[in-house]
Amino acid sequence: MGTPPNVMKFIVLAGGATLFCIPLWWMINTSLLANQQVFMNPPQFFPLDPQWKNFLIAWRQPDFARYLANSLFVAFAIVLGQLITSSLAAYAIARVPFRGKRIAYALILTTFMIPVQVTFIPMFLMMRQLNWIDTYQALIVPFLGSAFATFWLVQAFRQVPQLILDAAQIDGASHWWILWRIVLPLCKPSLLAVAFLNFVFHFNDLFWPLISTQSNTMRTIPVGLTYMVATDGSGTAWTILMASSLLATLPTLLLFIAGQKYFIQSNTHAGLKE
Repeated sequence: MGTPPNVMKFIVLAGGATLFCIPLWWMINTSLLANQQVFMNPPQFFPLDPQWKNFLIAWRQPDFARYLANSLFVAFAIVLGQLITSSLAAYAIARVPFRGKRIAYALILTTFMIPVQVTFIPMFLMMRQLNWIDTYQALIVPFLGSAFATFWLVQAFRQVPQLILDAAQIDGASHWWILWRIVLPLCKPSLLAVAFLNFVFHFNDLFWPLISTQSNTMRTIPVGLTYMVATDGSGTAWTILMASSLLATLPTLLLFIAGQKYFIQSNTHAGLKE
């Protein structure tokens, strides 16, 4: 008898999950070791004497809390702005008839296809002209619009039954009322999925904060970690660096655990057909 298909699927998924978890486990394990144990041969895969104090030392590093707070503030501000602008644009494209709608949507998708790295030089020059370098405006304003979020929400808004919208319009409801009271509540899984994906992207973004910030008070956690080459007097304190990195991953990990149900629902809610 052959192996049941469900068992094979479980084996493949479990193997893939294990491979993805190995770097995370190595980071956790290293963060709990003493520094002299990091490069032991054979390696120590399980900490026999966990050094929990490494996390306290990591948290007390100069400006670590500031870096983390900056990343959280910037990511939440960008996500909030993108949800507002993308919801308005997506509703107009999905449900409001106007001349040139297809052209406008095509232009939005065209910007979606342009690598964001190509825009960094002109964005930097604009920020410098506005004297926004090393400010929250430089970290937030260029990303308040998102072609990806607009595209995702257009597909979600198109799944709302037209009969519901027609009934609301017959009762005298405006587009603002329909968007706020009908469309957005029905598309909550897609909104939360967009929020989660964009939060993770901007929370982990390194390159733009690296070139647009200059002081410790404005650096985000990915940039700050590159400056935190902690030492214990005899070399790089790899355990402290791993503990710092692990603390930096906690916000996105907790956010995913809290919102994974909505992320899964969004995949079935927002189809790709009009």
